[in-house]
Amino acid sequence: MQQLLSETAVLVCVHRTEGSVPREAGACMLVFADQVHGTVGGGHLEHDAIAHARIFLQTDRHQDMRRQVLGPSLGQCCGGVVELQFERVRADDVDWLRSRLSGPLVPLALFGGGHVGRALVQVLAPLPFAVRWIDSRDEIFPRSVPARVACEHSDPVQGAVADLAPDSRVLVMSFSHAEDLDIVRACLLRIRERGDLPFVGLIGSKTKWATFRHRLRERGFSDSELQRITCPIGIGGIAGKAPEVIAVAVAAQLLQTGPSIPVSDVR
Repeated sequence: MQQLLSETAVLVCVHRTEGSVPREAGACMLVFADQVHGTVGGGHLEHDAIAHARIFLQTDRHQDMRRQVLGPSLGQCCGGVVELQFERVRADDVDWLRSRLSGPLVPLALFGGGHVGRALVQVLAPLPFAVRWIDSRDEIFPRSVPARVACEHSDPVQGAVADLAPDSRVLVMSFSHAEDLDIVRACLLRIRERGDLPFVGLIGSKTKWATFRHRLRERGFSDSELQRITCPIGIGGIAGKAPEVIAVAVAAQLLQTGPSIPVSDVR
């Protein structure tokens, strides 16, 4: 962010909307004299917003507001109304801008440093998740990981469940079924005690889950408790099994786990 703001720019944000529009209130982009980062919806709306922002850059004004009706005259027939806010930002605004754009991050615990886990941390990198990447093998993590990923060695691996952040989403994909079962059991106990893990997903087939379900029933968990576990994971209709394909399907499912998950385009 600091590097981006080595020169003055204009922060363009969707301030308010009415009807059908391409982006939600809060979507932003940064407009410089010769580059743009982020998007407020594309098309003529964005083209005109960029042009206005660059004219705005030549003035000494700090803030401006424009109202756009998305009709045929603008080349976008959404039919709604978008109110855009323009704000001048400079290098010394970087802390305020980072706070403005980052928004709240959703805690996510990812158990397993294998191929799918590695693909997932890359797919999740631009999404609004704070990832806690956990494995019992300390040497499994790559040297470089995305900024919002924290690697953690935990042995036994299920021991990390107790101090996960409240409202964490949990993905279980360790290198062994025995570890997976221990992690799922720990999650179910935490849900029983605190009820603060809204999504626990287990990688695997229906056959694997049938085996786990039987073993977990033997350990005293009810059918209603077992319904809190999602297995297999990933949105339906995607047949590929390559790690990158699974990662995309799982990331899409995570974005469906609650309306509190925002997505910002400027990082």
